[in-house]
Amino acid sequence: MNIPFATTRSLAKRAIRTVALLGTLPLLGGCQVALLDPMGPIAAQEKSIIILATCLMLVVVVPVIALTILFAWRYRASNTAAKFMPDWEHSTRIELVVWLVPCLIIAVLGTVTWVSTHQLDPYRPIAAANKPVEVEVVSLDWKWLFIYPELHVASVNELAFPAGTPVNFTLTSATVMNSFFIPQLGSQIYTMAGMQTKLSLLADEPGDYAGMSANYSGGGFSDMKFNARAMSAADFDNWVKTARASTQTLTMANYRQLAQPSEKTPVTYYGTVDPTIFHDILNKCADGAQCTDQAMKLSMAKEAYGDQLGLCTHAKPEGL
Repeated sequence: MNIPFATTRSLAKRAIRTVALLGTLPLLGGCQVALLDPMGPIAAQEKSIIILATCLMLVVVVPVIALTILFAWRYRASNTAAKFMPDWEHSTRIELVVWLVPCLIIAVLGTVTWVSTHQLDPYRPIAAANKPVEVEVVSLDWKWLFIYPELHVASVNELAFPAGTPVNFTLTSATVMNSFFIPQLGSQIYTMAGMQTKLSLLADEPGDYAGMSANYSGGGFSDMKFNARAMSAADFDNWVKTARASTQTLTMANYRQLAQPSEKTPVTYYGTVDPTIFHDILNKCADGAQCTDQAMKLSMAKEAYGDQLGLCTHAKPEGL
């Protein structure tokens, strides 16, 4: 049988592309899939869910692929032994498989989802012998600000905490919606302007873990990354001392300058921090405007007391 030259050339090109693609596979040997390399209890549970969900989906995918190949081979035109049944329309056994297997998969996934949703609730504290470290997180354009309210220090694009100790994050955004994510430690959570979210994570052992923004937020998004450093207790104490030794202070004026859009911002430490700065960022009054929580309280008071509310103003110093 003679094969046309054009067909031969096309097959040769496909073979070359296939060989070239296979030749690049060894280059992927150094790649690490962070989600499948957990370094904390939250990430470890999420890895188990990913693997379970994948296996359940393969219960359907693998047989479908195998049967597609089998049917294509068995009922090929040249196979005269295959039965031709143009009037066939029903099989109870096939109907049972087609409906029962997906229903079982959905039932298992539904149960896993229900249980894991409560177990991995980001607001749920992580039980541990050590006292949690409190960190206030602010997403900016295009950098991350970490404030340690109990330690009175802050850092930009570097998050430090002791390994084996839970970290309780309180998060907000100074600009657009963003997403805080340390893949090897677990759950991502959104940050939104004027709103507060919470997250608890824990690192099992010391190490440097990549942190990132997982939600597109503009031109500098690709470089909106930070280094999450899990340390021994002694190393963390030294890190705090280093931060406190910084001459930079996170005052409201310095924050307004920091909040200006910038890309590839270097790691920066602040030795002292204005104690109300996170509150003001959250309540949108870092620029000197009236804080949202204060405006809400005033509005509620006016609604509750009406004209009896004796508030003083410049126009009427004796009260409303």
